[in-house]
Amino acid sequence: MADNDIKEKTREILAYRTKFAEKYPGVAHGFAALQKSVMQDGRIRAREKELIAVGISVGLRCAPCIYAHIRSALKLGATPEEIMEAASVAVLMAGGPGMAHVVEALKAIDAFTG
Repeated sequence: MADNDIKEKTREILAYRTKFAEKYPGVAHGFAALQKSVMQDGRIRAREKELIAVGISVGLRCAPCIYAHIRSALKLGATPEEIMEAASVAVLMAGGPGMAHVVEALKAIDAFTG
């Protein structure tokens, strides 16, 4: 059940992101260009950047961000274990709130790998 909820939330977020882009194309396209520029391979590979983003997402307690970056990390070849190790750094830095949201990382891994 949780797997489908996360996938459905992800689809909903993407649909609303499209609607946002239609209403506010300058903002949406600017953000998309920044994201593309930052997240591409450079001295740090895109896969590792996604793992960094997972940790930051957990630390910021942003469930939609957690879902998006785990989905991307998995597509780039990150393992569930690597993702959880990155998420665990957020627990160290964010304490209890990070621990509460690391559960979202586990749920997202289950949703996107199961």
